[in-house]
Amino acid sequence: MSKRNVSVNVEYLTRVEGHGNIVVDVKNGELKTCELQIVEAPRFFEGMIRGRSIFEAQHITCRICGICSCGHTLASIQAAEDAIGFKPSKQTTELRKFLLHMENLDSHILHIYLLVAPDLLGVKSFVPLINSHNDVVRRALRMKKACNDVCDIQVGRHVHPISSIVGGFTKLPREKDLDAMLKILYDMRADMTATVELAATLKFPAFERDTEYVGLVSDDAEYPMLIGDVGSTDGVRMNKKDYKKITNEFIVPHSSAKHAKLSRNSYAVGALARFNLNADKLHPKAKEIAAAIGLKPKCINPYLNTAAQLVECVHSLEEAIRILEDFKKNGVNLDEEILVGLNEKGNIPVKPGNGVGAVEVPRGILFHNYEVDEKGIIKKANCIIPTNQNVNNIEQDMKKLVPEILDKSDEKITLMLEMLVRAYDPCISCSAHFLDVKFVNR
Repeated sequence: MSKRNVSVNVEYLTRVEGHGNIVVDVKNGELKTCELQIVEAPRFFEGMIRGRSIFEAQHITCRICGICSCGHTLASIQAAEDAIGFKPSKQTTELRKFLLHMENLDSHILHIYLLVAPDLLGVKSFVPLINSHNDVVRRALRMKKACNDVCDIQVGRHVHPISSIVGGFTKLPREKDLDAMLKILYDMRADMTATVELAATLKFPAFERDTEYVGLVSDDAEYPMLIGDVGSTDGVRMNKKDYKKITNEFIVPHSSAKHAKLSRNSYAVGALARFNLNADKLHPKAKEIAAAIGLKPKCINPYLNTAAQLVECVHSLEEAIRILEDFKKNGVNLDEEILVGLNEKGNIPVKPGNGVGAVEVPRGILFHNYEVDEKGIIKKANCIIPTNQNVNNIEQDMKKLVPEILDKSDEKITLMLEMLVRAYDPCISCSAHFLDVKFVNR
């Protein structure tokens, strides 16, 4: 091992959402400090929804994230429905799955093209690619717009959706809406093929660290995104209501985001975790892409989370098309449309209860937990975000990576650390989950 000294201090890492620092100190070849410092302030969303109705909570919690806005909406709705014992219809469930696929596709495209590709193409940001890879830039923006347009049709808008509420949807797609969404997605297939071809030319760093991967699992044949138990590659399987036994959050001095662990000292969530747990349930076209790029479970290279995102892009596109084609063939039951105001419960019965939502969003499994009274008012709330669960695992990756690359220049070491964090696609602002302070003898 090299006996050199290395000091890395990256303040406000770029091409991630939110503010995070990388601090590494190596003295005479010995790693003294290695931290992913999360320096975001707490955001108090759990406090915002206390005292609010479950029928308006999703319009508040979707503001937690502009990228996973639909995912927070669905996790919030699922927690509320679980608390009052409401079971959504099959049609509602399919439309919610469709919405998750569109958000997954939208977010993954953003990450692959705008956040990761610059590193792999040797530039500092997405901007230089406008000149050097203009066709790639146009494709990325075209695909991003396509996802936004589909979400606009289905739920009124992608960021902070309107029509998806407890009980179902206030607006259901008509035949013209199905036709419009299908045309957009059919047209996207050519761009998806080009995306796969580009990704095949990119070389990811060779680094491995075995860890526990956590995500939704199910006995069904479907790749679970909306419904299932919580499982891990270490053999854990629990009901979503046991989410606290899964996440085991704890506090470290250098992070406003709590850390999490399960069977080991850390675990990972996200596209690679889902792939490692459920690769056999992917759409056949997605399986073909995984085989073509050499991705197979159990993959323990965190940089290849981006490759897993690519595979999921193909899966989500094809599954979204399948869902729409099924509705086109069998029709949409418009009688299920909920004709009430955004904060009204309509004819949905309310009772006290404690409900948990567990939904796979682009960065991993998301938990919402609400305690509800007899009037449907939220008395307690807890939200555990995917990045919140990943920050500990990222830091453990960093601690293994640094000693392995001490022979490289300081600039290369810094870049590889930045790329490692970016590979997880962290949404740092969402992850800030502040501690609960209890005063003694006061």
